[in-house]
Order: sequence, then C-alpha cells, then structure tokens
Amino acid sequence: MSVVAAISTPLAVGGLALIRICGDGSIQLADKIFSPYAKNLPSQMAGHTCAYGRIVRDGQTLDDVVLTVFRAPHSYTGFDTVEISCHGGVYVAKEILRLILDNGAEPAEPGEFTKLAFLNGKMSLTQAESVMDIIGASGEATLKSARLIKDGALYQSIRDISDRLTAALGSLAAWTDYPDEDLPGTDPGSVREAVEFALQRISQILDDYDRGRILREGIDTAIIGKPNVGKSTLMNRLLGYRRSIVTTAAGTTRDVIEEELRLGELRLRLSDTAGIRDAADEAEAMGVDLARKKLDEAELVIAVFDGSEPLSETDRDILERIKNRRHIIVINKSDLPEKIDLKYINDDNILFVSANTGDGVEKIREKLIEMFKLGGLGEGSHLFANERQRSLCVKAKSFLTQALSAIDGGFTLDAVTVCIDSALNELLALSGERATEAVVNDVFSRFCVGK
Repeated sequence: MSVVAAISTPLAVGGLALIRICGDGSIQLADKIFSPYAKNLPSQMAGHTCAYGRIVRDGQTLDDVVLTVFRAPHSYTGFDTVEISCHGGVYVAKEILRLILDNGAEPAEPGEFTKLAFLNGKMSLTQAESVMDIIGASGEATLKSARLIKDGALYQSIRDISDRLTAALGSLAAWTDYPDEDLPGTDPGSVREAVEFALQRISQILDDYDRGRILREGIDTAIIGKPNVGKSTLMNRLLGYRRSIVTTAAGTTRDVIEEELRLGELRLRLSDTAGIRDAADEAEAMGVDLARKKLDEAELVIAVFDGSEPLSETDRDILERIKNRRHIIVINKSDLPEKIDLKYINDDNILFVSANTGDGVEKIREKLIEMFKLGGLGEGSHLFANERQRSLCVKAKSFLTQALSAIDGGFTLDAVTVCIDSALNELLALSGERATEAVVNDVFSRFCVGK
C-alpha cells in the first residue's frame, strides 16, 4: 500500500503533537527527514523502539522530536508505521506533516489508520467502531462499555450467535441433501433451540443499545407548563446556577433555553420552554409554538404545575398530552397553601417540590436516576452498539422470529433455512465479515483524521 500520513493529535497549542506515517516505505521515508542524535536511522531500528533526534528540512532543524518505529505486522494497522512526537504548536506540526507529504506520502483520510487495521485483520468492524466511542466517552460507564467492545465483547457475542446459526444451517443443508438419512440436529426441537439462543442474545444486545444511547447522547428533556408555574426557577435549581431569567411577570421565557444537566452517568439535555397559554403577542406566540413542539418531540417531559392554584384547562390539556409519554409530574410551590385538585392527577411519577426554596428538588434527581436504571454495567454488556449495528440486529431478530413461526407453523425445514440464512447474513454484515465496501467507507468516514 502507499504511504499515508496525518497529525493524530488535536490541532491546538499543547505540550506535544503526534504525526503518524503508515504503509510500505514509511520507515524509509522517515530516513529522509529524521537525523538521530545517536547512530541509527529509522530503517536500522527494531520495532517498538524510539530514537531522539531532529526533523530536518533543507539542512535546517524544524524541531527536536522522538521517533517511534513499529514494524509490520506488530503495529496498530498491521503495516510499517512511524510516529513522530514533536512540540505541540500548530505551526510546527503542520510543517512536519508538509515535509512528510513533500517526500511522497499521501494525506490520510478520516479514520484511515483504523480502517487499515480492520482491512488487515487486526480488529473486527465492531471493534473499529468502538475506537471513536472511546475517544468520545463522557464518563466511566461510557468508557467502560467502549473498552468492552474494543476488547472484542460485542464481536465475540455476535461470533457465538453466528456459530450456532452456522451449525444449524450445516445440519439443515445435510438434511436437504440426504432427506432419507437419520441425521442428528435436524429435528425441529434442535433447530428451535439454536434460534431461541440467538434471539435471546440479540435481544440483550438491543436492550443494551438503548441504555448505551442514553449514556452516549443524553436524554432530550423538556420542562413544560403554564406561565409562572416555576419552570425557569426549577431549571436553575436543577442546574445549580442561574441559567433562565426569573421574574414575577408571566411570559418571561420566550425562546427555548437549553443546557446540559449531569446526574452521575446520566445526562439530560434540558430545555426550559415558554409557558403554554394563549399568547399576548407574536413573539410569545412563537415561543409557545416552540414549547408545544418540544413537548411532542422530547424523550422525557418534566411537567410543572402550580400547587397553590386549581388546575386549569391548560393544565388538563398538558396532563392528557403526556399520559402516554415518559414523564415526571412536578407539583411546585409546596411552600404555599395547596389548592390544586389532585384527584385529576393519578400518576406514579408525581413529586411535590418548592423550586423557590429547593425543598424536594433532590427527589427529582433521584426519580430520574431510578427511571433510567443505568447502574449494573457488567462484563457482558454492549452499551455502545451504534445505529448501524442496531439496524442489523433488528433485521436479524426479525428473520429469527420468522424462523420460529415457520417451525411452529409446521413449514418445511427449507423455509426455516431461508430465514436463518438471512439472519446470519445480517450478523456477518454487523461484524464486518460480509460488509460491503460502501458500508466500510461510511463507517470510517465518521472518524477524525489521524485515527
């Protein structure tokens, strides 16, 4: 393969920057630009060894660097690789990269080094995808789950499922070729056992996906209610600082105010919205429309009601709109005499708080953590299955469900074979063993340059 190169650290001022060169001839290219303070040029160095020296252009020193040699196949990509650690200024890193390119290397595409590792058999496609999850990890659980997949946990699960289905298909193929023989493993009970095993494992991966998406992306959360029920005060209390403007005048919030709230590993993308009512002017009307849109789109609704006032028609409308949604009902102003009619609110997720004093606000945090149950990340969890992987798992699960229906419906084993084979194809595409070039290119296009 041709030599490719890129800066693998962020382009910013810092202590160090790292430039990576990879491919056949990368070590020889390094000989042209690196002058060691000791004897050995890169081509004379053993793999996994470092040398201190200078990067030289036209006889002039660009920077003092540490150069590391990785010889194939014992490198990240499986190809000869050179990594140059220089000072972390933007200019000096770019100048060294330019010198490398001037000496015959091509600029690396996004994710090209990890793509080479995949194509060279150093990792599966699921392991490769987890690299970006490690880079983007936002907490202990997200990092742990990404590391599990990078270490092959998801691939091994898919491999176990695929092996069971492949064995079942082999037995079914033998039965098709020799229908008069009494071959083991081709009775409906044995086939059903293999399919049920696969279904159970895939269902677990899909359950983990939902937990992983919450950890990775956070939960889109809308704080909804009438004007002056205390939405902005509640948001400020939850955040622990003043983010939304609070006044006694109704309709203060016109636009959607967004901020992130962290509750341990749980992240909420909070949106404080305009009070829902018949607007007094065009600007407020636009804010109310945005609030209603947020109410319809949010994954979680925190509906706030004024406990010191009777329920209004607007309150009842909000209750009706959230009853089939994931929600928490907050009865605010618990420090004032209670006038709200609670017989209209029959809900398990109701909390009484005073956003003004802070009393009861901690119960909201506890309820949220309880609702999403993100604890208990185990060694068998695969939290970072992404949307591509999820889609393939969903398709595989559908084909396996059809296979069970075919078995129970008394269909021939030929029909069952078609369903199982289709499921297996989806799983092999997930692991990358049957991934098309277009899929592989799309996966790595999401990577940063230098990785």
